[in-house]
Amino acid sequence: MTDTPQRPTIGWAGTGRMGYAMVVRLLRAGHDVTVYNRTRSKCEPLTELGATIVDTAAELADRDIVFTMVSASKDFAEVTLGEQGILRQAAKPRVLVDCSTVSADVSAQVRQEAEQVGTALLVAPVSGNAKVVKAGRLSMVASGPREVFDEAEPLLTAIAASVTYAGQNDVARLVKLAHNIFLGVVTQSMAEITVLAEKGGVSRAAFLDFLNGSVLGSVFTRYKTPAFVNLDFTPTFTPQLLRKDFDLGLAAARDLEVPMPVAALTHHIVQQSVGRGHDDTDFAVLLTETAHAAGLNLVAEDADVTDGLSAAS
Repeated sequence: MTDTPQRPTIGWAGTGRMGYAMVVRLLRAGHDVTVYNRTRSKCEPLTELGATIVDTAAELADRDIVFTMVSASKDFAEVTLGEQGILRQAAKPRVLVDCSTVSADVSAQVRQEAEQVGTALLVAPVSGNAKVVKAGRLSMVASGPREVFDEAEPLLTAIAASVTYAGQNDVARLVKLAHNIFLGVVTQSMAEITVLAEKGGVSRAAFLDFLNGSVLGSVFTRYKTPAFVNLDFTPTFTPQLLRKDFDLGLAAARDLEVPMPVAALTHHIVQQSVGRGHDDTDFAVLLTETAHAAGLNLVAEDADVTDGLSAAS
């Protein structure tokens, strides 16, 4: 009789909106997950699904595989290389999987120090938000040693519906930055055409219904339709986080000598949105910013529209 392979123990640092939803998927798949979050109360409900909660990142270091999902480069550096950092302890994980969007410089520093202590770094940023995770529609791109990806892949596929291996080192970070620049450009373009149609007398619900049924409709345009139609800007991804990704992505474009005029203009518009105080709302607020520039005062249409995710499991 063949022995069943023992599942790896998992550590997780960072349970914001995204991290929390991703941990839930691992727990529901039957994995042993130990969780650290700077604000402990935000992750304590995970104990109801079987998670173990610890008070410091250092207490994750003896796990086989540790995931990090934090909001900024400095947070990634702190949780891995700080005094209580995962890589500063006597015990070390075999694999560190970072799902954050951070700078190439910080990522390279963590990778170098991880290799020195015998830990492999797999970069695995994602596309989606907490609702997308819950609906089972998350996408993930990973890079690093192929054998490390192969080991971690069952965990990645427990979290995401689509997992792509992009190559070695940090190339997955560039893929994610390119993706999020496109996200911003598409959202701004969607805002502009929606305002154009409404100012000409077409309801947002009618216009977006047509758009979503056309060849230009997408999972994303359907997903953002309720926010655009009913002006529900409950944050899924903030303008401030989008600005950070534009900062990093356009820096990469300069290094690679790639002109990105449309992205640069969108970056300015996102910055303007943040400057006007939209720092803790959904980035779909680009719609109202565009309407304001057009002299149009939007009101919620209170229409029954779908985000296209409700039927997903």
